[in-house]
Amino acid sequence: MKRVLALLLAAVMLLALGACAKTPAEDPDTNPGSTTDPGTTEPEKTELDIVTIPKLKGIAWFDQMIPGGEEWVAKNGGTFYQGGSATPDSALQLQALEDAITQKVDVIHIVPLATEPLEITMKKAMDQGIVVISHEAPSAENVHYDVEAFQNAAYGEHLMQALAKEMGEEGEYAIILGSIQAQTHKEWSDAAVAYQKEHYPNMKLVADYVESNENQDTAKTKTQELMKTYPNLKGIIGCSVIDPAGAALAVEEAGKSGEIKIVGTSVTETSGKFLESGTIQMISLWDTKQTSYAMCEVAKIVKEGGTVKTGDNLGAEGYESVVVDGKVIYGTAWLDFTAENMNDDPYITK
Repeated sequence: MKRVLALLLAAVMLLALGACAKTPAEDPDTNPGSTTDPGTTEPEKTELDIVTIPKLKGIAWFDQMIPGGEEWVAKNGGTFYQGGSATPDSALQLQALEDAITQKVDVIHIVPLATEPLEITMKKAMDQGIVVISHEAPSAENVHYDVEAFQNAAYGEHLMQALAKEMGEEGEYAIILGSIQAQTHKEWSDAAVAYQKEHYPNMKLVADYVESNENQDTAKTKTQELMKTYPNLKGIIGCSVIDPAGAALAVEEAGKSGEIKIVGTSVTETSGKFLESGTIQMISLWDTKQTSYAMCEVAKIVKEGGTVKTGDNLGAEGYESVVVDGKVIYGTAWLDFTAENMNDDPYITK
């Protein structure tokens, strides 16, 4: 029995010595500087391969999305490039979407020419683990989020307020949009007309919305037809980037500059000379560089398993405190330019 007790005592002493010999570095619980403490490690960067597919390539409006994405990846890692076609064709845009899926990118940014034809393929992308973020498509179903520069109704009302001011709140007007299937253009137009009916009863929409198909020559031809059919036409709202300029060409050729007022969405590169001549009274826009950056930040949040909430700051101008309604994220990012401040347009090549 004494021998057993002695052996047990020796074992206890050895265990005690081992515990005393253990250094703090070997015990993360007693070492506040331990590198194994998850509370002190920096999160890893989420490097993403991102492709943006605009309505069409080669115009300043959508090319401006490239530096926004490049700025984001410079800070966060990954790659950013533009896909799609220089022709505004829904079939070509659908093919670009399929190509992106085949290339196994992490993120697809898309600005649909028409949302519905892309829904099945956008779902295909999501099913394969690709994050899909849209712009100018708030009704899109098969996206993680849609990012908008502002609420569409507010922007449509804003355009109508500008046109009514120029027209003296009376007279006939028309609306040109890129496509009746372009959801944002349709929503701006509907809101503008509703606002006019409520606030400017002496103004009148003379015809159904006119489609330019995102083509300046078509916008010009359609405006010529409007002026011929409605000789008392006093105002035009253009929704796509090229619509105000196309309308202005027709108005100038008809010798009616200043007589027919033009406002709408555009950039100085496209419409600046008409602002200077007084044929276009005002253009509104948002900086798609900032939108693109915000879309990248949203994709990162989604990829990391998070959600975007009202009040979140997406790190881009106009998106410092967003409003989230379902899948749609709204900023407050429109900008107005006239002949007086047109040189401040962010799309001007410096």
